[in-house]
Amino acid sequence: MASSADSSSITVCINEALTDDELRSVLAKLESQRDKESFGLVCKRWLHLQSTERKRLSARAGPHMLRRMADRFSRLHELDLSQSTSRSFYPGVIDSDLRVIAHGFKCLRVLNLQNCKGISDSGVHFIGSGLSSLESLDVSYCKKLTDKGLSAVAEGCSDLRSLYLAGCRFVTDGLLRALSKNCHYLEELGLQGCTNITDSGLTDLVNGCQQIKFLDVNKCSNIGDIGVSSVSMACSTSLKTLKLLDCYKIGDESILSLARFCKNLETLIIGGCRDISDASIKLLAISCKSNLKNLRMDWCLNITDSSLSCILAQCKNLEALDIGCCEEVTDAAFQDLNGGENELSLKVLKVSNCPKITVTGIGMLLDKCDSLEYLDVRSCPHITKAGCDEAGLQFSECCKVNFTGSLSELDVLL
Repeated sequence: MASSADSSSITVCINEALTDDELRSVLAKLESQRDKESFGLVCKRWLHLQSTERKRLSARAGPHMLRRMADRFSRLHELDLSQSTSRSFYPGVIDSDLRVIAHGFKCLRVLNLQNCKGISDSGVHFIGSGLSSLESLDVSYCKKLTDKGLSAVAEGCSDLRSLYLAGCRFVTDGLLRALSKNCHYLEELGLQGCTNITDSGLTDLVNGCQQIKFLDVNKCSNIGDIGVSSVSMACSTSLKTLKLLDCYKIGDESILSLARFCKNLETLIIGGCRDISDASIKLLAISCKSNLKNLRMDWCLNITDSSLSCILAQCKNLEALDIGCCEEVTDAAFQDLNGGENELSLKVLKVSNCPKITVTGIGMLLDKCDSLEYLDVRSCPHITKAGCDEAGLQFSECCKVNFTGSLSELDVLL
């Protein structure tokens, strides 16, 4: 007769067999967010573990909900409370919310508050005093903020790597001095439209922050050659992106300094800098030929064929180029392409309002560039769809040609 023990089986509950750390190891091996969410549906214990291990969260919430979120997502690293410019929710995030965030999310590394227009210096002060591990903060278009609140962030968040302040019009050089003193690891700084920033502030900034990779001072009308030259010298090995749109005080001195010191430059925006000439652009093209990928120089009215020809010949890794409204550029800028052996890497080319460029010039470009994805020829009187068809120009299937302005703009050169 068979023993009853032979037919019996031992049942083991997985929650009794595995520790929290072992379950976290299982969760860590799940790659998709959907699988991780399914993990939390097994039972309350697994839901708790899944919640505490979550690193990113986007939400719209008041103080009560934020407190519940802090209890559930205790190890959160990234919190996005930004609002859309087209759909904002009144009153949105306010100062009392920031107090809850500072006290409840102690592990936070990234905080996005873009377009949260209800916050003020009082709320931002909580961030500085409560989130010492913060590495990235975006308060773009939070228009009430001043140096007072943001300096508290600089003093309390010494590990800050990225700070975005576009549209914060009350920011002055005083904040840049606070960043220089406290945030030596700063790599990205967005100051678009901060018109109170001056050359003195940029010079002070890079005295302490010499690892800057990304600097956006678009529409900072008080920035000139002294400030840009200070940045290029201090951040010569790190600087990869510099945006100077409509900084009308910028001239050849800035470009020559970039050419001399910043060989790793990948993106340069100088649209509207009307005092820049061919001489400095040609030197920049030669100096940064290996790394330059994006160049915007629309409304640089002194630019002619010689500098464009040099750019196309030297910068073989260039992917996006905007020479809109450079009225002196002609088809001759593309002639030297016929003698070259290498193909161009251009994906985006904008030549709108260049009246001297014709279908012939575009044809010479296409012969050496099969990677083009977007071509802007608006307001070019000698380039029409009918003219291109008549000349037999062959655009690739993936290339969108903007003849009339009907195609949406790309943001690669903004």
